[in-house]
Amino acid sequence: MTELQFRDYFWCVDFTSSVGYDTLIQRMCDGRRMCKDVEDVLKMRAQAEERYGKELVTIARKAGGQTEIGTLKNSFDQLKAQIENAGNFHIQLSGMLKEEVHRVEQFRERQREQRKKFEGIMEKVQKMKVSLYKKTMESKRYYEQRCREADEAEQAAAKAANTPSLTPKQCDKAQNKAKQCREAASEAEKQYMNNTEQLDVTREEWESTHKSTCEVFQQQETDRINVLRNAMWVHCNLFSMQCVKDDELYEQVRNSLEQCNIVADNSSFIEAKTTGLTPPAPIIFENYYERDPSASTNGSARFSGRVMKRFSNLLQGNCAGGLKTEVNDTQLMLPSTSSQPAAQFTASGANSDGVYASIHGEQREQQEQQEQQEQQEQSEANEDGGYIALYDYTAQSQDELSITAGDVVFVTDKGEDGWWTVQRGELSGLVPGSYLDKV
Repeated sequence: MTELQFRDYFWCVDFTSSVGYDTLIQRMCDGRRMCKDVEDVLKMRAQAEERYGKELVTIARKAGGQTEIGTLKNSFDQLKAQIENAGNFHIQLSGMLKEEVHRVEQFRERQREQRKKFEGIMEKVQKMKVSLYKKTMESKRYYEQRCREADEAEQAAAKAANTPSLTPKQCDKAQNKAKQCREAASEAEKQYMNNTEQLDVTREEWESTHKSTCEVFQQQETDRINVLRNAMWVHCNLFSMQCVKDDELYEQVRNSLEQCNIVADNSSFIEAKTTGLTPPAPIIFENYYERDPSASTNGSARFSGRVMKRFSNLLQGNCAGGLKTEVNDTQLMLPSTSSQPAAQFTASGANSDGVYASIHGEQREQQEQQEQQEQQEQSEANEDGGYIALYDYTAQSQDELSITAGDVVFVTDKGEDGWWTVQRGELSGLVPGSYLDKV
């Protein structure tokens, strides 16, 4: 594309007009304002980058993660380190942008000084040109007026010479006047020509100055556009480099995350914080009447509640069947911790008919049968499969069992009232049947 020149396209046919030069000056002012706008953009971006960088550094330094262990801690530490590095790079980027702003400011000031110099020269030449033009136009009007006066005086002298009524003295007077007018016209002509020559010299000087000023202004515009274009180009390059650098930093974090091993972290935690391999033994409910007789301090036999009940029924049945044995002053001794036997019949007289011995033997046989039946029921329940607790339940009395949602228990007895007897490990007790579901 052919380059157009300012010096060829900013003239005006009006001799005193400066519209071309004024247009160029306006363009220079607009260019200077554009430089200032670019400076403002770079300044604000530099400030934003500096704030962002400082915030990243603050975030990285305030981040916790001290409670984590293993490979995840290493990845998190790597993330904090790279965030801080990214913040430092953004702060450096802010410094580079500020340097670019400073260069644009210096360029703008140099152009302003150069432009002011040529503006002063152009204004001086322009004023001189306008002043000489006005002076030349004034001398032209004076010259034309003197020429008209000389022509009128010569016409009047010629007319007087042809008029017989005029005396020779009057004719000479007319001739002298015409001569003076002609001389004045000649002087005006010389002055006019002199002014015209001076104006032409000033015009040539103005044209030369205008051309050189146009050339300087065009060069300034070329330099300005080039500098601003390069400044914006560098701005984009810096941020592209920053993006690439950020990606490189976070790629290191991604590489660290690839090394994060969940199994290894869990194993490391177990090895470092293990508290033991064996859970606590369950607390077993001990019925007062069903405790092992051997555990008694005196070794006395203890009857369970069921045994005592059967024993009473048996005693009543024997009496109803016609047993006539009289038992005077008979006592039934309940289970106790005294030194006396737990179940003992005493009479004021001798033992009657051996009834008590037979009752004691039958009671022990029934107790053994009951225990065998309970063990068989529990074995069958275990073979059928366990039940899982659907909800948490907290025991409200001693014969109930506390369970947690997810516990697996075995049902030993399903009561018609909705309360089931279950066993969990060595613990046993009552729980609501609606809280359980088949595994």
